[in-house]
Amino acid sequence: MTISNPHRRHLLAGGLALGLAPGWAQAATAGPGRELSGADLKLVIDHGMLRVGGRDGHAVTINGTVPGPLLRLKEGQKVRLAVENRLAEDTSIHWHGLLVPSKYDGVPGLSFPGIRPGETFVYEFPLIQSGTYWYHSHSGLQEPMGHYAPLIIDPAGPDPIVSDREHVIMLSDFSFTHPHVLMTRLKQQPGYFNFQKQTLAGLLKSRDQTLAERREWAKMLMDPTDISDITGSAFTYLLNGRAQGEPWSGLVRTGERVRLRIINAAAQTIFNLRIPGLKLTVVAADGQAVRPIEVDELQIANAETYDLIVQPTEDRAYAVVAEAVDRSGMARAILAPRPGMAAEFPPLRERPLGTMRDMGMDMSTMTMGGPRKAAPPPPAPGMAPVKPRGSDVMGDMGGMEMSMRDPLNAPSVKLTPGVQSITPIVTDRTGEPGQGLESVGHRVLTYRDLVALDPNPDSRAPTRTLEIHLTGNMERFMWGFDGLSYAEDPPPYPFREGERVRVTLVNDTMMAHPIHLHGHFFELVHGPDGHKPRKHTVTVQPGGKVVFDLTADAVGDWAMHCHMLYHMHAGMFRVVTVRPEAKT
Repeated sequence: MTISNPHRRHLLAGGLALGLAPGWAQAATAGPGRELSGADLKLVIDHGMLRVGGRDGHAVTINGTVPGPLLRLKEGQKVRLAVENRLAEDTSIHWHGLLVPSKYDGVPGLSFPGIRPGETFVYEFPLIQSGTYWYHSHSGLQEPMGHYAPLIIDPAGPDPIVSDREHVIMLSDFSFTHPHVLMTRLKQQPGYFNFQKQTLAGLLKSRDQTLAERREWAKMLMDPTDISDITGSAFTYLLNGRAQGEPWSGLVRTGERVRLRIINAAAQTIFNLRIPGLKLTVVAADGQAVRPIEVDELQIANAETYDLIVQPTEDRAYAVVAEAVDRSGMARAILAPRPGMAAEFPPLRERPLGTMRDMGMDMSTMTMGGPRKAAPPPPAPGMAPVKPRGSDVMGDMGGMEMSMRDPLNAPSVKLTPGVQSITPIVTDRTGEPGQGLESVGHRVLTYRDLVALDPNPDSRAPTRTLEIHLTGNMERFMWGFDGLSYAEDPPPYPFREGERVRVTLVNDTMMAHPIHLHGHFFELVHGPDGHKPRKHTVTVQPGGKVVFDLTADAVGDWAMHCHMLYHMHAGMFRVVTVRPEAKT
């Protein structure tokens, strides 16, 4: 893969200069990786042509590469980052997961005006944390075009995560079609990119849903195969900037403790990651150390990061498989003791189907004429029982009519055209594997597996509660919070400095939403007291809810949004304000 500047006059003036993928992302055969470190750094944002699988596509680059250079910094240092914009439009950089002053958070129109063409903006802030993070544009749809890169902050003292070697693995999706064209097609026709719909031939062979189920779903204008808005029909899935046919490779030795820093920088893709033949020991989530938990697979949503320890037991090559959640493609890599070794990659698994549970209409938890109630506790974490695909999803409606827009289910939600449905039954799904992983037959990480290694900095009980609904109309590709798109200028969610609030996110749609809150970490309430897992991004499963406790300890205006970039672009964005206590 190479990057070349499309402005030929610039190339001729400076001599022919092809920018390669950054050193940290090059294959093991390319020698030691290149990264940037120090207290005074410069980043240049420019256009480029990205070559993937023998084709060229328009990209936005950082220092001439996609992904951009890895920044390796140190907890406790103060860093100065000068960002030069050589684009013909405004740009920005958001330091995803970093706790920085709001004026350096990098959200144009909220925390700063953006970086104008030809200008340089200087970010300057202390690093008060360590862990695995990343940085990316928060301007328009530049991020899907390549404006993203990893960011590693080493701890000031000894690292609690001991390893002999480490590799950064950055997942992403890239399309040769311009992001704004993709957005237009999503608005024009639902399911435009879904090439995995149910067929008559499948029905005749008893595949997927029964005829009765298909009729019921058709009445509700719901498609059980609509798992991802944009699929492998338009996306090429990348790992460290490399496509499936040119996999990245990293060196490992038998018996080593190898740390893999996994970052999902995809615009619209949730990945399921596994390494056949190796156990994955999860040691950090969103940069925060957790008590080690051993699994076989994990689902990593957009903007999440996980640190894993793997220990090769054989002198052979291992396949790293990052399968798109809808099984329409994969990104892949090789971990091997010697350069040039090949690994055997498994085929794509059968694509998942949406269920009534994903619609918030699981009949096993429903009571006639009664209020909503939570589902019974799930089975052992990550070990959901195998269930039939399709035949168990409907249940017996018992002749009951169920409105999908019953205002009594969510009085706080404005029933606009952007609200296709309201979840009738709110279910906490944090103990369930991600969508499509219910029946894989091995252990899958769930949020309930996560326990913070260090004590929580604030263990006070919340003084108030806030319920926020994630709403959308999949037929019109409209998305928002509490029934309102950001384009409708909704009021911010207000907090007072230092207050402790219990926030419940309710997903009223049939798609998972990774919700990111800027400037803060929060604690998922299911964890043990004092060691609840801390995250900055959390996936709310379809028809499910996630509850967390938030300490509003950063004064300023902050963004909260879905990190499916096309959902955010369509309106799933809201401002969160934290104001100082009024002095009397």
